[in-house]
Amino acid sequence: MTQPAPSAQHNGPDKGALTGPSGAPPSKSGGGRPALGLRPDVRILSLLGVLAALILVGGITEPDAFLDTGNLQLILTQASVIGVVTVGMTFVIISGGIDLSVGAMVALASVWATTLATQEYGFAGIAFTAVIVGLAAGLVNGVLIAYGGMVPFIATLAMLASARGLALQITDGKTQIVTVDSVLDLGLPDSYILGIPPLVIMFAVVTVVGWLILNRTTFGRRTVAVGGNAEAARLAGIDVRRQRLYLYLLSGLCCGIAAFMLIVLAGSGQNTNGNLYELDAIAAAIIGGTLLSGGRGTIVGSVLGVLIFTTITNLFALNNLQSDVQQIAKGAIIVAAVLVQRRTMRGRET
Repeated sequence: MTQPAPSAQHNGPDKGALTGPSGAPPSKSGGGRPALGLRPDVRILSLLGVLAALILVGGITEPDAFLDTGNLQLILTQASVIGVVTVGMTFVIISGGIDLSVGAMVALASVWATTLATQEYGFAGIAFTAVIVGLAAGLVNGVLIAYGGMVPFIATLAMLASARGLALQITDGKTQIVTVDSVLDLGLPDSYILGIPPLVIMFAVVTVVGWLILNRTTFGRRTVAVGGNAEAARLAGIDVRRQRLYLYLLSGLCCGIAAFMLIVLAGSGQNTNGNLYELDAIAAAIIGGTLLSGGRGTIVGSVLGVLIFTTITNLFALNNLQSDVQQIAKGAIIVAAVLVQRRTMRGRET
């Protein structure tokens, strides 16, 4: 008699518990369809409550400015870039890893894609270069960690320094202005689809694809299994090293996409792009319910975490509050989220 498998979105496998060489979860008793993983989740409902509270605060303190359509579009657009990075980061953290280099990879991809030589190839050249540079940087991380045996913290920290240095060398400290009209047009209101900015649509597509991969594919189940217990995953037939390589490639891909989106948003490439993105992405994933120890996480929660942080930033700007207070508020939210996680895990263990 088999036991129902936990949803990858809500709860990862117990330490040491695996399902077989394919990484596929066992089916429910009676051969029925597997659970869809759509049951109400307290964490998700809590995050929705926090987001609703922030919207209420904005509507009360600055009703005309905050609830203006343009401002709401701005919030979603700003959330889109870091949101795409966070999707990749969520996969990495679920697997038990970490990627401190995402901000630097975004910077490197954005400046490499906006050089004069690259811009000569137009829209396709910029988009292709941004994605390829992100993938290449992710590949280096993956090889060092999966096959070089380096600790993720050290390997990605080295990539952070190297990518920032290379980005500075490429730009010589200058801003590279984009002159390709087809790229710049994506950021204009005329390109909005039913009032939705194209960057928000790209973010939505990445989110849906990430959710499907994590919750509906063998790749997602293997990711959770590796984060839950890497040795048990190996004994069950999962190639742990290859899986980790793919995960850092995925993170690099997300950084490449985010770099292109940032180019559209800013109309330029700078070596300072993506500053502190790694901290924002990790924080959003944590408050979204992803365990830093690995084995459990949710794309929906991470996306809600991004929206919460972006909304807080917008509220502080509209109310003319200083950025240092904003950082304190973000720090308090992260601490609260971690404490809730620890309390929840203790409750499950007892």
